[in-house]
Amino acid sequence: MGFEAGLEAYRVELTGYCYRMLASSGEAEDAVQETLFRAWNNADRFDESKAQLRTWLYRIATNVCLDMARSVQRRALAMDLGPSAPASGSLGAPLPAATFVQPVPDRLALPAEGDPAEVAVGREGIRLAFVAALQALPPRQRAVLILREVLCWPAAEVAGLLGTSTAAVNSALQRARITMSARPRPDGNGEVDADLLERYVEAFTAYDIDALVSLLHHDATMSMPPFAWWLSGRDAIRAALLGAAGACAGDRLVRTAANGSPAFAQYRDGQALGLVIVDFRDGLIASTTTYLEPSLLTLFELPMTLEMPSRM
Repeated sequence: MGFEAGLEAYRVELTGYCYRMLASSGEAEDAVQETLFRAWNNADRFDESKAQLRTWLYRIATNVCLDMARSVQRRALAMDLGPSAPASGSLGAPLPAATFVQPVPDRLALPAEGDPAEVAVGREGIRLAFVAALQALPPRQRAVLILREVLCWPAAEVAGLLGTSTAAVNSALQRARITMSARPRPDGNGEVDADLLERYVEAFTAYDIDALVSLLHHDATMSMPPFAWWLSGRDAIRAALLGAAGACAGDRLVRTAANGSPAFAQYRDGQALGLVIVDFRDGLIASTTTYLEPSLLTLFELPMTLEMPSRM
């Protein structure tokens, strides 16, 4: 395998790492591209007797991400921006897209195959709530937590990558754990109930509110970036759906995968409306996050228009 091909072999896992650091698929891809460019440009400096290619690439990627993280605002979920809204509340004004954690297609950030346990850990590591929680950490602590607890690197190896001591890495990890433990438990538990997902699609397509609500966890959340508006609890979501006067009736869903979770492109009257990410907990739907950004569908290689059956 040539050097360039060797670099490309790490693109997906580097994208997953950079995405966790930056919470944006676009910025992650930019970071990986810069990483591979720097590696190619400095190929004569790489000494495989001193470091593995993977370790060297992660060192470059970490430096790129730390530089980028200093110049951008912290991304979040709607739940991090303020209290839940009343069911009858207005969506308010949209916020800049850079306010929010942006979704990433599974195909860009997760290996297509591998050890099932490692794949499961990888999926948990890119879930929206976990990535949002990571953004509460200072960038170097974020890197330490990802490398140590998601990627399972030894402390000494992380210390070498960051140019610091093992003691400093362990201290940073402890502080990061304290910060993460103070946050609400992320939605989802990695288990996707195929039957539940099919019932969700059927209820959504039929706009059967009773059926939809029956699939929700009692403390489920619903949010719609780029709005800070979000709802908490089955009752509030039911009231909002009833008050929407059939706004989603007749919409179509097309299956995809984002952030280690089931996701759907949503179409209204044949036009792309946005992307819906669904997370589960205890055999019920724990959260739905609907990104009202039609352009996201191109990232997921989905069409912007869809042939729709005529409405009655």
